[in-house]
Amino acid sequence: MIRTLLTAAAALAAVPATAAPAPAGYWAPTPYSQINNAPWSHNAILYQLNTRQFTKEGTFRAAQAQLPRLKAMGVDIVWLMPIHPIGVKNRKGTLGSPYSVKDYYAVNPEFGTLADFKAFVNAAHAQGMHVILDLVANHTAWDNALATKHPDWYEKDWKGDFRPTPWWDWSDIIDLDWSKTGVREHVGEAMEYWVREAGVDGYRADVAGYVPLDFWDKARARLEKIRPVFMLAEWKTPELTRHAFDAVYAWDWHNSVKDIAKGKADATALYGYYAENESAWPREAMRMTYLENHDSNSWEGSVKENFGPSLAAMTALSFTNEGMPLIYNGMEACNTKRLEFFERDPIDWSQGKACAMGPLLRDLVTFRKANPALRNGQWGARMVKLDNDQPKQLFSWVRTQGKNQVVGLFNLSARPVTATLTTAQAAGTYREFRGGKPVMVKAGMKVELPAWAIACSRARIPGRTGRSRTRRRWACRWRRSPA
Repeated sequence: MIRTLLTAAAALAAVPATAAPAPAGYWAPTPYSQINNAPWSHNAILYQLNTRQFTKEGTFRAAQAQLPRLKAMGVDIVWLMPIHPIGVKNRKGTLGSPYSVKDYYAVNPEFGTLADFKAFVNAAHAQGMHVILDLVANHTAWDNALATKHPDWYEKDWKGDFRPTPWWDWSDIIDLDWSKTGVREHVGEAMEYWVREAGVDGYRADVAGYVPLDFWDKARARLEKIRPVFMLAEWKTPELTRHAFDAVYAWDWHNSVKDIAKGKADATALYGYYAENESAWPREAMRMTYLENHDSNSWEGSVKENFGPSLAAMTALSFTNEGMPLIYNGMEACNTKRLEFFERDPIDWSQGKACAMGPLLRDLVTFRKANPALRNGQWGARMVKLDNDQPKQLFSWVRTQGKNQVVGLFNLSARPVTATLTTAQAAGTYREFRGGKPVMVKAGMKVELPAWAIACSRARIPGRTGRSRTRRRWACRWRRSPA
């Protein structure tokens, strides 16, 4: 016999109470983010360093010798991929994934010793740079000692066995159970250890959204008691920037520029990203606009595969748009290959001898740091669209911060473009970047750019007194791709 139980709830009517008058200032806006961002992050350039592939030796000592070169490029924060010992059980490839962590408190002997690592951090600090570590909190290697000592700290499958992260082909790792207080204590205390004992300046958190937000909030508060830190989340939503992370990935930006470069979309494909960035994201949040990192290089393709002749233009956009730029090791040498993920595959730095990307990156860093409008997050200026009559090809914008203004004109297409600016918003006299030729920008101005070219200048505009006043305003121009 099938029995069905039905329940009914009586609707109760009530007279709504009248709210008391709001106190003065109640409705005033309050900052979304409660983070005390380190001053050195406000205009920082990130550089991701894959220790295994960065030098022919693949060690901290060899990487340390390259720090003066990174400093000369204008790098501010060096992001090191995971430095910990790698699990052997269910390992992928010969050397395994750096994201299969065997011990949160140890250094991978492949890279050197703890003393070598501390020497690397100290050398970076001596040159005015900061170092953040890649933190893998969501999962560990199968043979991490925690799996034996505390098997209850791990998530289980339907049979009661350890399991990797669902859906992905991550067979070399097993997921931690973040409902366990012991897991939180162990990982949180490891984070404190590296900041306190090795002088690390923060973390890039792998798949940060897979770990409960309250853990990150508490961890950030603890780290701040040791020293100011910078935190980057591999994630795509803004709630992580309220108490825990300074910056998150701009995944949608990356995917959009890749689609444009491959001819799958036109320049207007970026409108959705920038509209959301302005309306749905807090001004305090930084978003990392990147062309390449370890994941995209190994699994999606090299920058040559993904961007081809558009690479210089997209690189310039990543440094001048509203975002925090990232340089992945090898970009400055025009690395054209997908680096092996589970094997030794050192970058061929000889490619850089005939490569224009190194000089371009140095010039873009200099340009960015000379213009306050281009700073990260709330310290830079909003990016405002400049209307033109060929929006599918010409991506045009202006950023204004006090007396500083930057104009960008990007032909994001494989065809030459002739377009007319239909607004006077950026009117003024400019000088070209990388040349200094004066250029007058005004409504009705025709812009002629070859395929994948950009134009950007220093402007003379009226001051408030009515007299003409020279102000640091820049735009830039490349007639052809320099890469």
